[in-house]
Amino acid sequence: MLIVMDRTATQADVEGVVAAVERMGLRAHPIPGVQRTAIGITGNRGVVEPTALENLPGVLEVIKVSHPYKLVSREFHPDDTVVSIGGVPVGGTRVVLVAGPCAVETFERTVAIAVAVKARGAHLLRGGAFKPRTSPYSFQGHGEEGLRMLAAAREASGLPVVTEVLDTGAVDLVARYADCLQIGARNMQNFELLKAVGKTGKPVLLKRGMAATLEEFLLAAEYVLNEGNPNVVLCERGVRTFSDFTRNTLDLAVIPAVERISHLPILADPSHGTGRRHKVAPMSRAAVAAGADGLVIEVHDRPEEALSDGPQALTPDAFGDLVSQLGPIAAAVGRSL
Repeated sequence: MLIVMDRTATQADVEGVVAAVERMGLRAHPIPGVQRTAIGITGNRGVVEPTALENLPGVLEVIKVSHPYKLVSREFHPDDTVVSIGGVPVGGTRVVLVAGPCAVETFERTVAIAVAVKARGAHLLRGGAFKPRTSPYSFQGHGEEGLRMLAAAREASGLPVVTEVLDTGAVDLVARYADCLQIGARNMQNFELLKAVGKTGKPVLLKRGMAATLEEFLLAAEYVLNEGNPNVVLCERGVRTFSDFTRNTLDLAVIPAVERISHLPILADPSHGTGRRHKVAPMSRAAVAAGADGLVIEVHDRPEEALSDGPQALTPDAFGDLVSQLGPIAAAVGRSL
């Protein structure tokens, strides 16, 4: 349910409605807008009588929300959300580029890649300190030492850091180093982890699960917002299908679908979405044309030596070439880099 306040409603009116909602045993989520404030209500498992709220001072109308997800819906929040990651706005008019290695390997290499992608147009640095791998024998990341590498790379390049957190026990540790906490595809429905990152208040990059529907994807984001953290950025990273010519199938149609029903920004990850270096640039161009708010691209100075996902990583020079191609496409859809 959504309570829309009148334009003339005072702060005292808003606080009065919030108090009334909480007395009913529900949760109130004030949503300030340009012209008026709205108040979302969650926790109502039964029928809430609208007339109990419609007559409160300052209330314009009470609207029933039809979607199972509430806080991520445009019914609750009609204006686009812009999430600030280390001072970089995600979800505005600029297409944001997140670049870096799949896994951080050494201090020297991590810093060098960060400086290289920054020079070629990246806005945020990605890199894994903790790596969820299909095989237990694959490189699992350097843990806290890897987080220190990312912090050193941020210091050298000025790029805010996006890195993955794998379990609830590591949330506080990763949050001390990272500007944005990434929830990977395998953890999209790890609900306790979603709650934990929500409680930090830090920006969260939420990747779509490998077989997740759009509704499941948005409900996962709802867990984070329900903890009082509105700073969620969605990411389409490919889903599992019958196709055998790519690692995954990059579902670009989900981008306009999300933008139609949710206010949250959405990025595309053409590296994981294809798994093949030669497909990354064309799918990056297509994602920007489809309206993506940004791209997550793996970059490594020597992909053949990478400890994780080398076949899908671009070199810094190839990344720079791609950035030059993206500018005119972004301009054609009313965006910039």
